[in-house]
Amino acid sequence: MNRQAVAERQLVGERLGHYLILEKIGAGGIGEVYRARDEHLAREVAIKVLPEGTLADEEARHNFRHEALTLSQLNHPTIATVHDFDTHEETDFLVTEYVPGVSLNEQLAKGPLPEDDILRLAMQLAEGIAAAHGQGIVHRDLKPGNLRVMPDGRLKILDFGLARPLAVLGPGSPTESTVAPAVAGTLIYMSPEQLRGDPADVRGDIYSIGVVLYEMATGCHPFESAIITNLIEAILHKTPLPPARVRPELSTQLEQIILKCLEKEPAHRYQSALELLTDLRRAGRAATQEKSVAVLYFENLSGQREDEYFRDGITEDITTELSKIKELRVFSRSAVLGFRDRPVTPAQVGQQLNARYLLEGSLRRGADRLRITAKLVETRSGHCVWAERYDRKLEDVFAIQDEIATNIAHELQVVLTETERKAIAKIPTADVRAYDFYLRGRQFFHQFRRKGFDFAREMFAKAIEIDPGYARAYAGIADCSAFLYFYWDSSKGNLEQADQASRRALEIDPDLAEAHASCGLTASMKKDYAEAEREFRTAMRLGPRLFEPYYFFARNCYAQGKFEDAVAWFEQASRVSPEDYQAPMLLASALNGLGLKPEAQAAYRRGLAAAEKHLELHPGDSRALYFGANALSQLKEREKSMEWAERALALEGEEPQVLYNVACVFALLGESDKAVDCLEKSITHGWGQREWMEHDPDLAPVREHPRFRALMQTPKT
Repeated sequence: MNRQAVAERQLVGERLGHYLILEKIGAGGIGEVYRARDEHLAREVAIKVLPEGTLADEEARHNFRHEALTLSQLNHPTIATVHDFDTHEETDFLVTEYVPGVSLNEQLAKGPLPEDDILRLAMQLAEGIAAAHGQGIVHRDLKPGNLRVMPDGRLKILDFGLARPLAVLGPGSPTESTVAPAVAGTLIYMSPEQLRGDPADVRGDIYSIGVVLYEMATGCHPFESAIITNLIEAILHKTPLPPARVRPELSTQLEQIILKCLEKEPAHRYQSALELLTDLRRAGRAATQEKSVAVLYFENLSGQREDEYFRDGITEDITTELSKIKELRVFSRSAVLGFRDRPVTPAQVGQQLNARYLLEGSLRRGADRLRITAKLVETRSGHCVWAERYDRKLEDVFAIQDEIATNIAHELQVVLTETERKAIAKIPTADVRAYDFYLRGRQFFHQFRRKGFDFAREMFAKAIEIDPGYARAYAGIADCSAFLYFYWDSSKGNLEQADQASRRALEIDPDLAEAHASCGLTASMKKDYAEAEREFRTAMRLGPRLFEPYYFFARNCYAQGKFEDAVAWFEQASRVSPEDYQAPMLLASALNGLGLKPEAQAAYRRGLAAAEKHLELHPGDSRALYFGANALSQLKEREKSMEWAERALALEGEEPQVLYNVACVFALLGESDKAVDCLEKSITHGWGQREWMEHDPDLAPVREHPRFRALMQTPKT
């Protein structure tokens, strides 16, 4: 069948080999693009049918196959994967990952983006391009149409169709190049040297990124003209209008980054995407600091230790209320936990957390009265920008939390949306007695121990006895039951209770992000991974600052051996809670599973630093110890790794999750028998997650051990 006939039938409903064409989704210089189904692997893919004459002879076909093979080696969460290249009835086509979402072009059609969105997307773009450059590949056609924003906010780089392998002149050399066709790409995004037909270079991609950033920041191109010769002249010789002249609210840091990318001379630009990424991260930290708030644990003026759960709960709920305001960056509970009941100055907190503002205060509870004082302090100067004292009935506790959050937003000149106002004003329970039991339960929940979860579940149940419509308490029961099932007691009863409680929470409050996260966690325990993904994504949409949906969705992917997806979600979890040590550790393990050793080592170092900081405040935390021991083993610090693993066992050597994770450490250290001993004991004590054992890269050294194989074949009880 000739090319014209193929074009006329539009391919929809037809097959190219084992690919069923579902719909046409695009067209351009690279040919027509279709969404298709790979009937061999039962997955959706994108099919790019190459224009007639693209591969005019066998040499061209051989070269393209070679390039497709090179591109298929790119394995990064921000790069659309190349799966296949084939010919069917004289039709040449390329098969790539299908990426849902909208193109950046479509987003920019509505106008420029907020600065935090620009920085978030730019960092992902720089990460992906750095990975490509690291493999010796330049893109050469970076533009908004080749960048896709997925529904969860992740960026994917598409169409390395004009990419060419770099002729390596030396390790890391920015002048690695290959002689390219005189002009290839899209004119308004081309670098001056590309227009001149000079050799392709990683710095040409940097220039194109600069044009994309300029467009994201201003809504227009740095150079515009309907006359092509004038446009070329401007790109070659004229200086772009500074972005802040177009949009004055842009930060100086972002403007400087964009203009450096757009320098005419390659030597004056960023010399690598990693160098660009470093400045983007700095700008991101500076931008988020401006309206960043750390809520310190309030002082408990009653002096009674039994009141600490109430003080802790009130403080954490104020943090939660503030987190509902999109324009504020609010530090998580774990970030400020180390400052609890310690004499610190605002400047010290600001320096350690990179926080611009600090909310501190005190609390005293009487029989039916509640007195709270709160003040907002600017950490650089120590100046108090807002203060208030509340002397109310105990039942007014939610109104006080609402007023504090609203007043802080007002002082920081944040205009609340109607959705944010409703979310802050929402009362979780009408009965303060139920709230009291809920706070007691939450205090024990955070201990992450079996007895703690058992007691927390009892407290949540008492809260529900008082208020049967308390959705958060049902979500608490679901989480306790799920954790007990996962780590200690993989009985049918725990799983059923987790399922029933999470569904009841959703019936009461379908918009409660925590309830959807609980449903997702329970579904993943039931190995209903499709439902788990739906629930986690809903939780992310309703509570984008909530750590748990990202973290547990990542674990969900990891448990299935979907390491590339796990990497993306662990990265997102780390962005939501940068001080957390667990997500970067598991991110590193997933990167190891993908064979990305240097990236894994960097993630292990990041996680280890967070674990060490955590252990300074909580030296008896076995979880931080075994995570840290794993990182130390990967970083070839054998003696210290063994020491930390033994310390974890000494603290909680009967706990199944401790035994499992220490087994991973022993396996990595070459102590195979010790590793299997711990695995056997972990299963005896209730560990029921065999899929983790099956896919965990850390257990690769013992996978052929006879006792490990026997263990995997033993039916679950």
